[in-house]
Amino acid sequence: MNRICMAMVVWGISVAAFAQSKVDSLEKALETSKGDLKVKTLNEFFRAYLNSDPVKAIEYTRQALSLATEIDDRKGMAASYNNLGVAYRNQGALDKALEYFLISLQIYTKLDNKEGIASTKSNIGNIYSIKKDHTQAMKYYEDAHEKFMEIGDPDNLIKSMNNLGNLYSNLQDSEQALKYYTEAYQLAEQKGQLFADPLNNIGNIYFKQHNYQRAAEYYGRALRIARKANDNLVVLNALSSMGEVYARAGQFKNAQAYLDSAMTLSGEMQAFLLEPNILKSMALNYSKQGKMKEAYETMLRYDVVKEKIYGEESSRKIAQMEIALDLQEKEREMEALKTQAEINSLELQKTRMVITIVILGLGLVLGGFNLFYSKRKSITAVKRK
Repeated sequence: MNRICMAMVVWGISVAAFAQSKVDSLEKALETSKGDLKVKTLNEFFRAYLNSDPVKAIEYTRQALSLATEIDDRKGMAASYNNLGVAYRNQGALDKALEYFLISLQIYTKLDNKEGIASTKSNIGNIYSIKKDHTQAMKYYEDAHEKFMEIGDPDNLIKSMNNLGNLYSNLQDSEQALKYYTEAYQLAEQKGQLFADPLNNIGNIYFKQHNYQRAAEYYGRALRIARKANDNLVVLNALSSMGEVYARAGQFKNAQAYLDSAMTLSGEMQAFLLEPNILKSMALNYSKQGKMKEAYETMLRYDVVKEKIYGEESSRKIAQMEIALDLQEKEREMEALKTQAEINSLELQKTRMVITIVILGLGLVLGGFNLFYSKRKSITAVKRK
């Protein structure tokens, strides 16, 4: 087993750490904005607070949804539902998250908003990926990726490639996963963006290969970039991953420090989705030290949290929504066929009308010709007399 020599650095993380200048500019915009512009500003607050104060973030996007509903701002409503889905996903309420994503997708589809459709499909793919339903995840990820390419959206394309990398990693196709992660990170670098997620995910691939030294290197790089970008969700992922790496390497004190930091941040962000992994790593760290009582108690906590997020009730609700989504898609297909049939019927009627007009025209021409011929014939007969 590789010995990890990386120095242990765990910085204090505060939920108040966010880009204050961005929030200040939004506060000024909110004072003067009205209508759909105010809805958009409120939803921007959601993104500004999501990583630092998720409760406040949800409060803003609910205000956005309320106002959008009041003024019938359909695009604003779709964005609000999508934001709520993201918040509930981070909290581990996967069935509730999927419900909001599906509402958002339905609205965006009616608006024919390609960017909104792609973003929401990408989020739906995340839910199925978390639930290990790789077939459904692939369907939504590929649809989203194609649409992002079609509309030329490089920012979302970076995230899309990262999602596809996660999917191939789950399918044990490390080569394809690394390809997508590398492309995502390189594209982000070219655009001057701080995007740590692909690095953390590359670390996961090395971890699966038991190359803990390389895994730790990538986790460390991801952690530094995520902190610089104030991306606390990736910070949380990296802290949890580093904790497990140190536990497997036998550096128990360092492992516990990372895992304690991860658990604290998880609570501050209400990002309960990652708690099962953190608790499982804690139990591993205790067991490798021979602290079997602590390991057993931690595993009991792990079972409770895992059941809440991934249990039968959540899966049942998601299955019900999946059936509803299939029915909606079939209804849209039938509606499209009906519309096409109506178009074909109108075209047929138009063709028949043209044919009728042509026939009538020919009849008139022939009638006129016959009339002219008859008169001419009569005049000729009179002259002969």
